[in-house]
Amino acid sequence: MITIDPKSIETAKLQGYLQSSVGPRPIAFASTMDAKGNPNLSPFSFFNVFSANPPILIFSPARRVRDNSTKHTLINAEATREVVINVVNYAIVQQTSLASTEYADGVDEFIKSGLTPIASEVVKPFRVKESPVQFECKVTQIIPLGTEGGAGNLVLCEVLRIHIDESILDENGTIDQHKIDLVSRLGGNWYSRSNQGLFEVPKPLSTLGIGVDVIPDFIKESPVFDGNDLGMLGNIEALPTMEEVSIFVKENFAVKGVLSSDDAEKVHMEAKKYLNANDVFSAWKVLLAERKKESKTIKT
Repeated sequence: MITIDPKSIETAKLQGYLQSSVGPRPIAFASTMDAKGNPNLSPFSFFNVFSANPPILIFSPARRVRDNSTKHTLINAEATREVVINVVNYAIVQQTSLASTEYADGVDEFIKSGLTPIASEVVKPFRVKESPVQFECKVTQIIPLGTEGGAGNLVLCEVLRIHIDESILDENGTIDQHKIDLVSRLGGNWYSRSNQGLFEVPKPLSTLGIGVDVIPDFIKESPVFDGNDLGMLGNIEALPTMEEVSIFVKENFAVKGVLSSDDAEKVHMEAKKYLNANDVFSAWKVLLAERKKESKTIKT
């Protein structure tokens, strides 16, 4: 067994040990607004419920390790003292991951992730329509735990309203743990699906995903792709070039055959196979090859 003095190692490495050993952790998908009314949406896995009377949730936006900067969610919570915490289930995990991308101040993560903002009843931040449970909260206290990169900030939230999707309830009106299908966070790229087990969601934090808003309508409107598929397609830094698409098709007999069928659904199913294998770049090549065949141009 190794023994570690937390003060003797780099913060990033210490953070890795902590996040890989303390889990699985539930995810707070926090919706806030800045003082000017601009929305922000970001997930946090330092999160849990700490009291029922009064109902208190706590999440912790940590200072960034790389440059000791403060996250927009914390700035907004300090300014407005309001937040909506949306729970994350498997159906929205890829879009949630995309929303965690470090977009510039003022970029609307609802738009980039393709999730739907809906009005709250007693606070200003929007709820996430696709989340099965949404908590409207007032921020009662913010406790900074340090001033260096990696330091957390405990945001204590009193729940004012709870919204629950009826489809996740059982015959007794309680939440069915299979139907809610929650996901949780572990170390690295690993997540856990409460009723099935471990899976990965690769997401390099150093890049910006193009966003679901950039995906062409012929893909977004396809019955083949769900929200997770769109989240994966939006979580890529740049689209393949037409030259890369042409080479890919020439070297892939199966894709060439599907494209020759003139059946858009078959083409989309072929792209979905690559998404299921976490090969987003190849999925895009299939989809762009379909559009190229129709002599249309996709701009990003």
